[in-house]
Formats: sequence, C-alpha cells, structure tokens
Amino acid sequence: MTAPNVALRAVRAGMRMSQDDFARALQAAGHRVGAPNDANKRLVQRWESGAIAAPRPIYVRALEVVTGLPIELLGFASVPGSQVSEDGNGGHDLTSPASSLATPVPAARSAAAHGSFAGVWLSRYQYHSSGRGQAYTGQHFVVVLQHGDRLTVRSLPGSAASSLSLDLSVDGSVVTGTWVEQTDPAGYYRGARYHGAIQLLAEPTGRRMAGKWVGFGKDMDINTGPWELIFQDASTSKATLDRYNTPAADSPSGV
Repeated sequence: MTAPNVALRAVRAGMRMSQDDFARALQAAGHRVGAPNDANKRLVQRWESGAIAAPRPIYVRALEVVTGLPIELLGFASVPGSQVSEDGNGGHDLTSPASSLATPVPAARSAAAHGSFAGVWLSRYQYHSSGRGQAYTGQHFVVVLQHGDRLTVRSLPGSAASSLSLDLSVDGSVVTGTWVEQTDPAGYYRGARYHGAIQLLAEPTGRRMAGKWVGFGKDMDINTGPWELIFQDASTSKATLDRYNTPAADSPSGV
C-alpha cells in the first residue's frame, strides 16, 4: 500500500492553491524556464496519493520554482544510489541502485565555472527611497537551487518581512536574470510589488556574486543600485533552512 505524500499536500495547501491551481502554476513555471510540461490536476493527485513515488526530471525544476523548496523537502522518494525508470504517467518507478533521484542536472551549454551554486546565501541590495530621501539596505536569506546553468532563488519567509525571488542563468562567471520583490503589506511600501533585471559577476571562489539591479520607481523612472549574494551553507536540508529562517538583519527600510 502506497503512503500519501503529505509533505507536498501541505506545501500546496500552505500556498492556498487547489490542485488545478498548482498544476497551472507548474505549467507556467515550465514555460518560464524553457522546459514546458503537461502538468494537470490528475498528475498532482497521483503525486499526493503516493501513486507516483518521484516526479520526472522535467517536473522537478517546475516544482522547485513554484514552491521555492528543494525537491528533497517535497515528500518524494529521493534515495541516493537508486535508479529510476519512467512509468509513463509523469513519474518514475524505483529499480536497482545506480544513480540519484535528487535534482537531476541536465547538460548545459555553459556550466558554472565554480561548480554548484546550490545552498543558502545572504542576499543584500541597496536602494534610494525618494519619499524618505535616504538610502536603505534590504537583506534576505535565500535558497539557491541549480539545474544546469539555471538558478532559482527564493527568500526564506522568516528572514525578512518582504518576499524575494530571482530567476537567473549562469554563463561562466556572468550571472544574469530577473528579480521580483513583494513588499510587506504593513511596511512603508504597503505591499507593493517591484521587479526588474539583475546582472552579477561570480567571484573565482564561488562564494560571492556582486553586481547591479535595475528596476522601476514609483514614478516609472529607472533606478539602479548594488546587489550581492554571499554564500552561507551548501546544504538545503530542512534543518539548515530552519536555522536560516530568521531575520537576516534589522533593516529600517520597512520593505
């Protein structure tokens, strides 16, 4: 008798999504990262019921993008040293030991020169508030997940009052992509949503990325400022994420 995937069900419910909503979000995520998928309500039901023990690689990336969590924390069978075969229904069947199910990494056109960027990082950016006439710093602890040359970055909810996400691509030491921040509903910006572009350079150590962000101001002017990501921990285990799910800093910005 198969055991239901209560972890995935709890994450979906916590996002206040129906199974249909979740499937549509997975499809949208697939299109955004250039790997379209056919997620539907029936597939989500099979995952949550335990009928499918592990998702196909094309869904792993989408699941991590939508939830902001590593696949290991979504309740799927992810046993190092296990080999999988497609079951024809959007999943895999476990077979003999040979390879890992955890976050398969496809071949990339230009792999990161510094190895994997996966783990917990401190995100820190600076911006000028025209309404308050001074500069501020926004800080978050973020989880970085990597698939080939693509990075998915999501802030830990307890690290700041706002939520932050970045979708990046790596070309050698150049890291380029987009960012979105949902500000604190009770803060200065009253829950406003800001977004823009970002370009970073990864240092040779692979422990820091630094560069600039570009975005729109409240008067639709173009603003820019420094942004850096500082490596903290290579683990994305639940224990590690719990440890970093605390305020990154006392920020006066109110974001």
